[in-house]
Amino acid sequence: MADAARAARLADRIKVVVAQALERRVKDPRLGFVTITDARVTNDLQHATLYYTVFGTADEQESTRAALESAKGVLRAEVGRNITARLTPTLTFVPDEIPVNASHLEEVLRA
Repeated sequence: MADAARAARLADRIKVVVAQALERRVKDPRLGFVTITDARVTNDLQHATLYYTVFGTADEQESTRAALESAKGVLRAEVGRNITARLTPTLTFVPDEIPVNASHLEEVLRA
């Protein structure tokens, strides 16, 4: 149980660090209006999955995905500087489908 709690605290910290780094350090013009919605870290603290949403068209969403992949090294280095774990976890970015699914569900309920 302690491992899960530690992983959850680390995930919260990583979410904040990555969001701040995207705002301040990453200057990629392909990066759209991206929001980090959630982060999960494995119990061994080796891998972090970050969920994000992007406001914009499908092309803008694809450009943001490419920008996030390109900035992974910078973001991981920033995470490494701002956490106290012995090893810096790898970062994986996954589009968050919850807002899309919620919007679709609202449309179905309205119909």
